[in-house]
This record gives sequence, structure tokens and C-alpha cells, in this order.
Amino acid sequence: MKKRIVFLRDCPIHRSMAILGTKWKPVVIWALRERTMRFGQVAAAIDTISRKVLTTTLNQLEEEGVVYRNAKTDSGAQHVEYSLTEKGRDLLPLMLKLVEWDTKYYYSQN
Repeated sequence: MKKRIVFLRDCPIHRSMAILGTKWKPVVIWALRERTMRFGQVAAAIDTISRKVLTTTLNQLEEEGVVYRNAKTDSGAQHVEYSLTEKGRDLLPLMLKLVEWDTKYYYSQN
């Protein structure tokens, strides 16, 4: 049997887990699943995340094309809104499958 070598740069699981494989990225994506939110709203929805970590996570997700950052100026005041891009929304069915898996194996045990 011939041994196959898998290079991380070519591995679709490795590339995908770079987006979902951190503690906070999936949580931020999940928080943005239903609507556009300002930074403070995202922070309030995920009350256990520090503002520094949230800023870093949102910036990384924006760089990866998963989150859209929209800076607006209303009545002279600037605010930033975050929403999922098409790429980010395409992750939601996968995340729903994880919710189903969690419900099946963990939620029912508590």
C-alpha cells in the first residue's frame, strides 16, 4: 500500500479549521447569524469575550472574507457595523449541523 503524504497547505480541513478552529471565531459568526450588529452589540451578545479579543477576532474574520466591516457616519458620529459576508453565511448550515450534533450527544445528557 502506497503511503500518501498530506501537506497542510493542500488540506481542506486544515484551511477550514483555520477559520473555525479558534475559541471565539465560531462564536462571533454565530452571534452575527441573524443580523448586522455594532461592535458593542456583538460584545454584549458574547458577554464573556474581552473587547481586545473581540477586536482581534473581528479583524481576522474580516481579513478571511467571512465578516464585512462597514464604517458609517450618522449625524457627525462614526460607528462600525459588522455582518456576515456570503462566505460567512455559507458557514451557517455547517454550524447548524454542529448544533444538532451537540444537542444529540451533550444537551440531552444534562
